[in-house]
Amino acid sequence: MNKFVGKHVVIAALSVLAGYVASAQAADVVGNAKAGQGKVAMCIGCHGIPEYRTAYPEVFRVPKLGGQNQQYLENALHAYKKGDRHFDTMHAIAVTLSDQDIADVAAYYAAQNAASKNNPDK
Repeated sequence: MNKFVGKHVVIAALSVLAGYVASAQAADVVGNAKAGQGKVAMCIGCHGIPEYRTAYPEVFRVPKLGGQNQQYLENALHAYKKGDRHFDTMHAIAVTLSDQDIADVAAYYAAQNAASKNNPDK
């Protein structure tokens, strides 16, 4: 019985340690707005069109990204990537992005405002 309990304690401890290491690595990712500028071409195709509305799979207004909160954008992209947020086009794009790409894109859009020269979403 003690060997059985001991093995489970070791497995639980290793699982907690692995989770800690993964979250520590994710916390080390810092967005770079300058790098993000080179990664937003696919975003601009929809989000850079004023008053753009999608027609598939449902009709809705595509939100502007410029000036959004960086953490919100990161959370949204991670949720699309994991499938927690549902929109096929966004999922298809998000799964191609690394954690660093997501942080960079979010930093780029968070740094934008109405007066930003390169902001497609004024």
